[in-house]
Amino acid sequence: MNFFHILSEIEKTDPEVFERFDSRRQVFKHLTGFGKKMTAATLPLALTAIFNKAYAQTTSAPSVTDVLRFALKLEYLEAYFYNLALQGDGTIVVGSGTGNTAITPTQTTFRALFSATNLSSLTKIRTDENNHVNFLRTALASNVIPAPAVSDFDYTGGKGSGTGPFTGVFTNPAIFLAVAQSLEDTGVRAYKGGAPYLASNKDVLTAALNIHSVEARHAARLRTMRRAGAANNAASGVAANATNTSASPKSWISGQDGGGASPAQTAPIYAAGSLPAGTPAGITFPAEDNVVQGPNGTQPGVNLQTALASLNFPAAAFSEAFDEPLDVPTVSAIANTFVRNGATIF
Repeated sequence: MNFFHILSEIEKTDPEVFERFDSRRQVFKHLTGFGKKMTAATLPLALTAIFNKAYAQTTSAPSVTDVLRFALKLEYLEAYFYNLALQGDGTIVVGSGTGNTAITPTQTTFRALFSATNLSSLTKIRTDENNHVNFLRTALASNVIPAPAVSDFDYTGGKGSGTGPFTGVFTNPAIFLAVAQSLEDTGVRAYKGGAPYLASNKDVLTAALNIHSVEARHAARLRTMRRAGAANNAASGVAANATNTSASPKSWISGQDGGGASPAQTAPIYAAGSLPAGTPAGITFPAEDNVVQGPNGTQPGVNLQTALASLNFPAAAFSEAFDEPLDVPTVSAIANTFVRNGATIF
């Protein structure tokens, strides 16, 4: 990225750009706030902050930094979850450090309840989530949020009591997989919901969409495990003696997923979102059973069930073919299911 070329091009259309910055020297004063070492990954974040100041953006829409900070909170929620279940004390292995990765006796017992195939997949998912945390921390640089305490989360949904609707989450594989699926499904929709706010920064947008695709693979794999059972060692996820290979849950979301793993708590993950202030024109947050694709603010979009009726596809196929975005307030409310009372993470 040629920083000086960018400033030169802006100056052609806005001759007063440096007055907005106060001076050329002031530009570099702003840059010092991002730390002495700036990589190609962090420079776009620095420029975003500078230009936001320079042009006094007052929109209530989240900035690139806001979106990445929120994504980091969700990644902490997921990484701590897998760490507590499988290895270590929940904390993140940062950079090249070793962290606390000792497997406790309780975790050894829990790990033994999964087949070798499933445990291998869960270990890979755990590694991915820790890597997502480290990547976002690096990208945010000096704008990074402090790491929440592991004790801020209660994955039983008990708000700190440890006796919520998912009690046994780290001892019962079925409950663990239900919560894992719920967290991953939330992450998929959250990353897609944040994408419009990252459109001004192609590098950051690309990285976020890369994470989005990985979260989707996690969700599909977890559904496969739930479908066949934690102890099933077949990668296909269909038990050898299964009489109904179409049994739910499938490896993808169908409709509103029947409210999810535990509808009383998880239905909002698959339902329609809200339209918070600052939402770009034409952006909506429909439920996962949506069958209308392509609205752009002036066009209503295409109802795929109607337009492709002659092909005789199953009705569910039209919602199954797409995942839908979800807004920040709705995602925050879902995430707070697993946060203790008094914690202010989301």
